[in-house]
Amino acid sequence: MANQYFQFKQFTVWHDQCAMKVGTDGVLLGSWADCSDAKLILDVGTGSGLIALMCAQRSNAHIDAIDISREAFNQATYNVLQSIFSQRINVYLTSYADFFPDKKYDLIVSNPPFFEKSLKSPDLNRSLARHNDSLSFESLIVKTVDLLSPEGKFAVIIPYDLFQVFDEIAYNNNLKLRQKTMVRPKPETPFKRVLAAYSVEEVGVDEKELVIEISRHVYSEGYFELTREFYL
Repeated sequence: MANQYFQFKQFTVWHDQCAMKVGTDGVLLGSWADCSDAKLILDVGTGSGLIALMCAQRSNAHIDAIDISREAFNQATYNVLQSIFSQRINVYLTSYADFFPDKKYDLIVSNPPFFEKSLKSPDLNRSLARHNDSLSFESLIVKTVDLLSPEGKFAVIIPYDLFQVFDEIAYNNNLKLRQKTMVRPKPETPFKRVLAAYSVEEVGVDEKELVIEISRHVYSEGYFELTREFYL
């Protein structure tokens, strides 16, 4: 039986009631996104609340976390309330399209649904979490542009084979790529994910590569350094 929670250094994430479990993608994005100077952060599609909690640990920001799923909202709310960061995180049950805050964000993060061409799960909540029917790349980007502060950043993790499509949509909506880290599971495997950060301001692109494991359960030095603040 899979573990119903994941213990990090400063918080615990229960994921037994929500569709998408704690996984490498979320840990990567939560560790990688630049939130050091952010005062207001938005986590779109928060799921268990993992990325919101990671950003809270790495910053002094106030964080809004949203999800369209009632189960995810309940799970994230519980995880936040049990954490030492509860005074700085608010969780909302809403779609991104129906979210109209009276503020602009210094950082917007999202581990978006992207299995647009794969066979859908019979579990509605899991299907919503894994597919972009409920939140297309274009809808995500257009809404994000509207909610970013003038100097704000937008950080996402995208499948490598969909990144070019995502990047083109971002460019067409006045978001400029500023950071790009291509991720491969092991040294000999193809790239699987891209960590990408955008802003309205064009500053040039900082490009890097990251290998997660040198061999099975043996993490690379790069991955260890990136995530060392979180893993026990």
